Amino acid sequence: MQTLVLTILVASYCTEARLQGCKPSGRIEGRTPPPGQCNQENYSDCCKKGKFYTTYKCSPPVSGSTKAVLTLNSFEEGGDGGGPSECDNKYHSDETPVVALSTGWYSGGSRCLNNVKISGNGRTVTAMVVDECDSTMGCDEDHDYQPPCPNNIVDASKAVWEALGVPEDDWGQLDITWSDA
Repeated sequence: MQTLVLTILVASYCTEARLQGCKPSGRIEGRTPPPGQCNQENYSDCCKKGKFYTTYKCSPPVSGSTKAVLTLNSFEEGGDGGGPSECDNKYHSDETPVVALSTGWYSGGSRCLNNVKISGNGRTVTAMVVDECDSTMGCDEDHDYQPPCPNNIVDASKAVWEALGVPEDDWGQLDITWSDA
């Protein structure tokens, strides 16, 4: 019986992976950040020496209701988002609904400064894409010594979380759907 259950689970996982059409592209090895170099302001992880992190050059296909994980990021200067946003080389207030998309969804900047609709917690909000949540690199100074993003991330400002009505104690990760607006 256990073998049957395991076989079904593996088959289900493999089918889901094929449907997503995105496989890992590699791994990078973590290294310990220099003192004070990994900003953990919004529950951000810091790379760990010797740990390997999966990288992706792709994301699951975009649909009218793409499943994703919403994470929290500060796009302000000095925030855990690191440097200025890729799309406009500017910092953005935490009070502005802006997001970074995983590498595949960012699509080389093709969604830059366009709006996306994010649905979660029974609400929907519109936010502007201003940055890439890099799924191909990490654990270095350019990425604030944080691991690469998974391939299904919508990294959002506090304004997005507030608009979705998520209590602040529950900020960090939330299953959502999103689409181009």
